[in-house]
Amino acid sequence: MTKVNSKAALVLAVAFFMTGEVSAKSDFEYGPVFSSFGKHAPVEGISFTENQAFKVAFDVAKAAKPGEVNRKFESLARFINMHVANGVKQENLSLVLVVHGSATEEMLKTANFKQRKGQPNGNEVLLTELMKQGVDVIVCGQSAAAHGVEKNALIEGVKMDLSAMTAHARLAQQGYSINPF
Repeated sequence: MTKVNSKAALVLAVAFFMTGEVSAKSDFEYGPVFSSFGKHAPVEGISFTENQAFKVAFDVAKAAKPGEVNRKFESLARFINMHVANGVKQENLSLVLVVHGSATEEMLKTANFKQRKGQPNGNEVLLTELMKQGVDVIVCGQSAAAHGVEKNALIEGVKMDLSAMTAHARLAQQGYSINPF
């Protein structure tokens, strides 16, 4: 019975894809908020209420390869682009990026990052753009201490909290959910 159900599910999934309900990979586009980050695809039949609001914290602990954009950071741009493209008012998006672990060094200004890693920080432009669009970026103070990252070396606008745990606890008290991706 399980085999039949899984086969039926596969057939339905293929049929759903073939009908055009889900866009092909080539349909992924930037915008409407970010023109260089956050590609997303349209999904037919999705709608939001006029005053739909989101309060979401994104947790990132793992760094990208030096010089590359951290895919988890880009997820915020994608979240903003796809929701605004589907009718959610941008002012109804309250998003926070909480950074700790090896990703802490990606909070460094390019000059400081380059001293450590030998190349520019591939995340500085994206992080600056996210903050311009209202995303709060918080770095873990414990991870900063462990990685020797000083406040004055952080990208302008990045905030520091006692710890990532503290930041998430504060955000939970304010009604934020944690994005599991």
